[in-house]
Amino acid sequence: MIDLAIIGGGPAGLSAGLYATRGGIKNVVLYEKGMPGGQITGSSEIENYPGISEIKSGIDFMQPWQEQCFRFGLKHAMSEVIRIEKHGDIFHIIHNQGKGEETQEAKSVIITTGGRPKKSNIKGEQEFWGKGVSTCATCDAFFYKNKEVAVLGGGDTAIEEAIYLTKFASKVHVIHRRDTFRAAPITVEHAKKNEQINFLTPYIVTEICGDASGVCNLTIKNLTTNNEEKLEVPVIFEFVGYEVNNQILQQLDGSYLCDMNAHGSVQVDLKMHTNVAGLFAAGDIRVDAPKQVICAAGDGAQAALEAIAYLEQQH
Repeated sequence: MIDLAIIGGGPAGLSAGLYATRGGIKNVVLYEKGMPGGQITGSSEIENYPGISEIKSGIDFMQPWQEQCFRFGLKHAMSEVIRIEKHGDIFHIIHNQGKGEETQEAKSVIITTGGRPKKSNIKGEQEFWGKGVSTCATCDAFFYKNKEVAVLGGGDTAIEEAIYLTKFASKVHVIHRRDTFRAAPITVEHAKKNEQINFLTPYIVTEICGDASGVCNLTIKNLTTNNEEKLEVPVIFEFVGYEVNNQILQQLDGSYLCDMNAHGSVQVDLKMHTNVAGLFAAGDIRVDAPKQVICAAGDGAQAALEAIAYLEQQH
């Protein structure tokens, strides 16, 4: 039996592993079927993490995290977790290392499986992902100072991020397939009063175009007239939904191991406790996650400190 299982190897999981092992938990296993690092490893440039003055790629940024965590005794199980159950006071980690399902018992668990922005599947999206196709205005807005940018989507996130982008961009083109928006009316009203925001409705993007340096323009289509035109922008920020990686919490009867909100995010308190004793959640999997590396790292550290306290109480 292990003392602590950490499921997910992004910034939250690695920080949890670091604080748990350095804090005295002897048997800590990080479950991540690939190399740890998380979705941030797909970022081409990171420049807003405190204390890191040089701009780094996501892969280069995360490499020292792995080395530091494993130095204190964190073990890495390169295995896919299928499901987590709780029987009495003991958690069962059902996982697969390629030899069929196995079960590992654990005294406590931290879930850090995160989530991922939904992709639009527009032609050219994959080719220019990270090179002018972004899902994080907070991360990338600075790179497009005084330039025109595009935002795709009509929900709260899309409209709120469009407003945020006006602090940097000269003009923000909001592209939405309908004339009405899912965003809160007051947010839409605020955006429509902003002279830097141009609404393109009802429009869709049919192709993202560019060259070796990145995105150059978008082909957009007016759904009323069916006319196509070019929109010259170096970036498109896509906000078409977010998928939380919560599958491992689903039980055989379809219920979830702990409380979730309507969007499938794990309900936690300020100390990362779920409603299940010994089960913690950190990073993008939790409710109201800011989806920033530094916040995920803080969550992971907090969850580990709480796991240490929980395990001490069990003795």
